Amino acid sequence: MRDIQDIIVRSCITIKQALGIIDKSSKQILLVIDENEKLIGTLNDGDIRRGLLGGISLEDEIEKIYFKNPTVASINDTKESIIRLAASKKIHQIPLVDSDGKLVGLDILDELIGKKKKPNKVILMVGGLGTRLRPLTENTPKPMLMVGHKPILQTIVEKFAEYGFVDIVMCVNYKSNIIQEYFGDGSLFGVNIEYVFEEKRMGTAGALSLLKEIPSEPFFVMNGDLLTNVNFEHLFHYHLSNNAIATMCVREYDFQVPYGVVNIENGKIMSIKEKPVQKFFVSAGIYMLNPEVVKHVSKDTFYDMPTLFEKLIEQNYNTLSFPIREYWMDIGRIEEYERANNEYGDVF
Repeated sequence: MRDIQDIIVRSCITIKQALGIIDKSSKQILLVIDENEKLIGTLNDGDIRRGLLGGISLEDEIEKIYFKNPTVASINDTKESIIRLAASKKIHQIPLVDSDGKLVGLDILDELIGKKKKPNKVILMVGGLGTRLRPLTENTPKPMLMVGHKPILQTIVEKFAEYGFVDIVMCVNYKSNIIQEYFGDGSLFGVNIEYVFEEKRMGTAGALSLLKEIPSEPFFVMNGDLLTNVNFEHLFHYHLSNNAIATMCVREYDFQVPYGVVNIENGKIMSIKEKPVQKFFVSAGIYMLNPEVVKHVSKDTFYDMPTLFEKLIEQNYNTLSFPIREYWMDIGRIEEYERANNEYGDVF
């Protein structure tokens, strides 16, 4: 919450104190939280003015006047849905909360529409062979397969650009010339694109060791064969507000055991559960990393992202998960490719 820390208050402060905070901030709103950091309301200049007109004193606590039923958005809401919500409610600022109701950020309508450019780099891993998608990938790299009348990789680039993340590095290998010829320097797509060449396959993290410059700000890493509506700005704020060194997007995966599962202790049957559903969280192939993470990547060797996270966990770094509830599709098999094409028009 670094970008909103100056406007977070408790309900026990006075109206006079609240006015002082509002005057110092450019956001013109205060976010009121309880002892558990859950959002319980908002306060703006209009609320204060109405309170003063009603006879409230400047020395009274804001408990008497702050708005206790604010419109909020989830960190999993898309940019488009938040814009629609703001428009329907005729408001310009919407607090963001997580699944527990804890405050994690603030979306401002003008910034959502204005596409303000941000300095955070986007590293796209697009060097895979796509063997499971053959024969589609015999002459075309997997990220360049057409879904919704455009390459998968173009949709990824456009989604990042929507949120103002326009500095993109593509780590390429298999048939890299096709990707380069299509995207060039990125100017036709409103972004800046650099290329890192993998002379051999480097895995989902190994190519980070080949970067010409280590990013100066937290940066995204994403596999180039994904289609998703995840709100990248919310991922960014979530990463910052929790002081994480590395954040992994995760997706819930359900698996139903096709048999009755027998629970046995010392040979005795304790219970039988018919066809239980097992739930897991799996990596979604989207990450937010701090610059210092790069030094933990082994140089000039195959290195996958799970291995990197395991190393960070072993060294007690703060590694977090960011659950994705929006649309997400890993296009690794023919049936997933066909499904993505069927769903693309409705989702994007």
